[in-house]
Amino acid sequence: MAARAFSRPILMTGVLLAGTGVMLGAFGAHALKDRLDPAALGWWQTAVQYQMWHAVALVALAGLPGRLGLPAALLSIGTLVFSGSLYLLALTGLRWLGAVTPVGGLLMIAGWLLLALRAWRTKDQGRSA
Repeated sequence: MAARAFSRPILMTGVLLAGTGVMLGAFGAHALKDRLDPAALGWWQTAVQYQMWHAVALVALAGLPGRLGLPAALLSIGTLVFSGSLYLLALTGLRWLGAVTPVGGLLMIAGWLLLALRAWRTKDQGRSA
């Protein structure tokens, strides 16, 4: 029985998000801790946490069967928008970036909901969704 091939694009996105998440987390903890106020450090930490959780999810998705490209894309783009806007907000103090953050959150939510729908359909259709 041949092993199922993983999705290279989804895996690469996940591992790149994870690697940069570790770097950005370390950067925030060491280089920024004395330069940013507590609120900005909190935004930074939130960005790192969401980036890392979604990186792990993408790595896991890469090995699952089914049509997962769109959910993975929504999770990826949502993570970039959500975390990216928080990183920029922390570094620049540009408060209008706070209005961009929920767009990323909505994209991540859409990715999770679509993933749930695909999982439900796979169950109902004998794993053919």
